[in-house]
Amino acid sequence: MPPSADRGPAGPTGTATFGERVRAALRALGPLCVGIDPSPALLDVFGLLDDADGLLSFGEACVRELDGVVAAVKPQVAFFERHGARGISAFERIVAAARGAGMLVIADAKRGDIGSTTEAYADAWFRGPLAADAVTATPYVGIGALLPMVVAARATGRGLFVVVTSSNPEGRELQEAVGRDGATVEASMVRAVSRWNAEELGRAGGLGSVGVVVGATGRNPPEGLSDLAGVVLAPGLGAQGATVADVARRFARCAPGTVLPSASRVLLSEGPKGLRAAASRLRDDLAATLP
Repeated sequence: MPPSADRGPAGPTGTATFGERVRAALRALGPLCVGIDPSPALLDVFGLLDDADGLLSFGEACVRELDGVVAAVKPQVAFFERHGARGISAFERIVAAARGAGMLVIADAKRGDIGSTTEAYADAWFRGPLAADAVTATPYVGIGALLPMVVAARATGRGLFVVVTSSNPEGRELQEAVGRDGATVEASMVRAVSRWNAEELGRAGGLGSVGVVVGATGRNPPEGLSDLAGVVLAPGLGAQGATVADVARRFARCAPGTVLPSASRVLLSEGPKGLRAAASRLRDDLAATLP
């Protein structure tokens, strides 16, 4: 299937924000993002070698089996970087194939720095050949340092997902630390993203270009998610321990169409023959449970 007419090499050119595009995709196909994580173990499950050709075949198989099943895919960039320039070339080709199939593509790169380096990241992930529909970023050098990426996301019609609460327990000490204002670090991050979206949307309402990553594991989500006016990417389903019921409980206060749960190993371990059916079942379970 050729890319849709509103997507050129530099990215989407339509007027809808990234958040609104996600909401429309979830309404059409249901709330599930599948990670494309070609680890050595999963390449073996797919019967592929751990080389650049194997990465490409793995990603193409995922796109083929998930076409028409899920709203979004999330390639983990680290697995492609392992193989240098040829690995990155495979990443670019998989992004193009997934977008051509109509899926939203979130590049899980977790970039983040300060000054001119952030400007360079903005060029690479929003304006250059690596650009997908969105990219993840880490804010722990100071969330204000990500502003060039926020500006680039808005200008190109793409999205930025700020890692607020990771799905691993090692992150809790930092993310739940209390700042001078009495708020946790993660709540402060959510508040900053909410401000960015409010600035972008004005009185128009809807969902903005900046979302947050909040793991589906853990007890209580960070405060303020209901006021985010953006998308919540929720990894951690399956191998990291979260269940469909956990997702429904943790994000019960979020607006309908704003939570995008993500699963990787639990689905990819089914191999190419079982991936489509497993993803369909999980998507349907999530759709029946989420608001």
